[in-house]
Amino acid sequence: MSSPASPPPAPQQGGAGHPTLSRGLSMRHIQFIALGSAIGTGLFYGSATAIQAAGPSVILAYLIVGAVVYMVMRALGEMAVRHPVPSSFGQYAARYLGPFAGFVTGWTFAFEMIVVAIADVTAFGVYMGFWFPDTPRWIWVTAVILCIAAINTRNVKIFGEMEFWLTIIKVGAILAMIGGGIVLMALGVSYAPGEPVGLQNLVDHGGFMPNGLGGLLAALSVVVFAFGGIETIGITAGEAGDPARSIPKAVNAVPARILLFYVGTMVVLMSLVPWTEITGEASPFVQIFSALGIPAAASILNVVIPEDVFLVIASIATFATVWVWLMILLSHIAMRREIERKNRPESAFKVPFWPVASWASTVGILFVIVLLGWFPDTRVALIVGVVWLVLLGVGYLLFVKGGGRNRPDLDDHTALITLPRS
Repeated sequence: MSSPASPPPAPQQGGAGHPTLSRGLSMRHIQFIALGSAIGTGLFYGSATAIQAAGPSVILAYLIVGAVVYMVMRALGEMAVRHPVPSSFGQYAARYLGPFAGFVTGWTFAFEMIVVAIADVTAFGVYMGFWFPDTPRWIWVTAVILCIAAINTRNVKIFGEMEFWLTIIKVGAILAMIGGGIVLMALGVSYAPGEPVGLQNLVDHGGFMPNGLGGLLAALSVVVFAFGGIETIGITAGEAGDPARSIPKAVNAVPARILLFYVGTMVVLMSLVPWTEITGEASPFVQIFSALGIPAAASILNVVIPEDVFLVIASIATFATVWVWLMILLSHIAMRREIERKNRPESAFKVPFWPVASWASTVGILFVIVLLGWFPDTRVALIVGVVWLVLLGVGYLLFVKGGGRNRPDLDDHTALITLPRS
């Protein structure tokens, strides 16, 4: 797809009532913010849970969810280029689905971030206790909260730089694992003594789908959690220096890179280690680095592994994630219908395969929500999610008044011309 024409300088207002923004994020920042948000616990530790459920067919789960994620990102990208405003998908839901939808979407995304942040901040105390067992954990928790708060008081460009370099560390660990795994396979070194290494391990231990279709479906919620956070690229639209160029490039590049990292990691991992040997007692990454002869593997991976409550946290965060994705897709569908109904200018960054792929992705996300309630291990997430939505409904009725119940008026950055209909 050709790049959209260079737009006029972006205005500092996103529409009536929207704050002025500095627009200090470059394309490099935007890509790595999304990349860093979606690479972390879900891959470094959660992959073990997904592999236990599906075996080698977890690769299919990543491909399926990856396709849905791509459509979510393209839908978000089209809206972000058309309306580069702060609050992103919350504003889009309010504009195209109604104020209540925007209220629920914004607070559900905040809920998702809170769940993950609480887990990560608490885990930080656990991580530091690994190296400094005599130091009270509350000191580490307080320190990281103050550090994060300090970063958020700085210019958005500083935040972008911090995210860029921290993501480089994550990507480096993934590439080291993939490269090291390939070296081990070439040398014939196996983590499990007596077990051969190679692609045959993907089918030699009960077949490619050892736990059947049920195992593949059970892995989907954990895989969705792994991709959770990629939607933060939409929030950067209001801070992007040139959203008409940076957002499309980031949207097209980031999902492909993440999918490559995840699928590549799974193929190498299960070629080296029979999936039956991945017990979840340690990160699969620790197992690989241990096989590489790195004695400090546990310490190296200590900064990216969670605890026994991982599945519960992942499930709750998954509900919030898929709800936000659902609202993004439905907002986009409503926007596309309005464009066609009112004969408005075509989007510069239009989603592919409209409308079939958009509706198929919507159905897929609804299916994941059903799966959360179907399996006992993740059912608590659906219960928590329903309670959360009820509380939001009550909060909206009690506390949102006046202008808060109006649809926002978003600036449309698409050229104000009427295109001829074919």
